[in-house]
Amino acid sequence: MELVIEPSGDLRCIYSEAIDLAQFGLLTIRRGSHVEPDSQGRWLCDLSPVSGPTLGPFESRSDALAAEVAWLAEHWLTPAV
Repeated sequence: MELVIEPSGDLRCIYSEAIDLAQFGLLTIRRGSHVEPDSQGRWLCDLSPVSGPTLGPFESRSDALAAEVAWLAEHWLTPAV
């Protein structure tokens, strides 16, 4: 799990249960995307909650989730400059 610590002391990460994030203090968890099926049963990953694109369609939900994590790691989970 990667953690980005901002100069303000705020932390950002892609949520997982790898560590107990509550140990860092009060948590604010927000959605990074919406992974939902389309009318044909394919999966779309809408990253608009973090000002990102819509990815897909994907044949499986797990492929959409993997694309979500990859996009967030590359485009959102970066230190502020």
